[in-house]
Amino acid sequence: MAHSPCPNDTFAFHAWSHGLVPGAPEIDVTFADIDVTNGMAERGEFDILKVSYAVLPYVLDEWTLLPCGGALGRGCGPLVLTREPGSADDLAGKTVAVPSERSTAYLLFRLWAAAEVGAGIGKIEVLPFDQIMPAVRDGQVDAGLVIHEARFTYQNYGLHKLADMGEHWEATTGLPIPLGAIIAKRSLGEARLHELAAAARQSVLMAWDEPEASRAYVLDHAQEMDPAVADQHIGLYVNEFTAALGDDGYAAVRGLLTRAAAEGLVPPLRPGALEF
Repeated sequence: MAHSPCPNDTFAFHAWSHGLVPGAPEIDVTFADIDVTNGMAERGEFDILKVSYAVLPYVLDEWTLLPCGGALGRGCGPLVLTREPGSADDLAGKTVAVPSERSTAYLLFRLWAAAEVGAGIGKIEVLPFDQIMPAVRDGQVDAGLVIHEARFTYQNYGLHKLADMGEHWEATTGLPIPLGAIIAKRSLGEARLHELAAAARQSVLMAWDEPEASRAYVLDHAQEMDPAVADQHIGLYVNEFTAALGDDGYAAVRGLLTRAAAEGLVPPLRPGALEF
């Protein structure tokens, strides 16, 4: 399995990766940024991956979406940051740094920009997510699209929130914000896929039952993140949708990918592609 070293993933999968989930298949974990795991999915690497929902239309012939373990939520969307306060129209013709063009954040941003930036964005520059805020601060780009714990730390860079992609999504759809998905190889077979889904769900439930059990593991991989920020990160991104996508979760994923396909940003989903 490959997933990010971010606190939400290490918290959710601590029990499973440490062999603490009774009867669960053993997993070996590799840590990788979401843009890297998106590429792994397209190349068919590993058996289980945490990826952006945005990559699903490209990979669902070979992979299946597990109904748990992922990241959706409310009030947790990506932010557009700038050096000075402004409005959406200020981005017309400007350069915006994004963490990936195959990320859910990018799809949410493009849907927002199509509705709010009258003259259109100028140039998109892809940077690792931890380099985006310094690039905006230092004037290398005009704005940055940020994810993860940057929601809690952007003020430390003297930056301003121009817009919240999640607020726009929730206001226009009423649905939670789809961010990261757990996928597994269809070739593993139906029985094993159900075992993996059950293990992921149980790992999340065990994390909630004993939150201190994973604390050292979470902080070891949190890239020197302040423990209080790590706790905020977990509280925001590990929620009811992590335990089970449910009707609202599936509706959010389907809604995002249908809208994005209509804008020509991703291929259309085939019928039944999201079914587990």
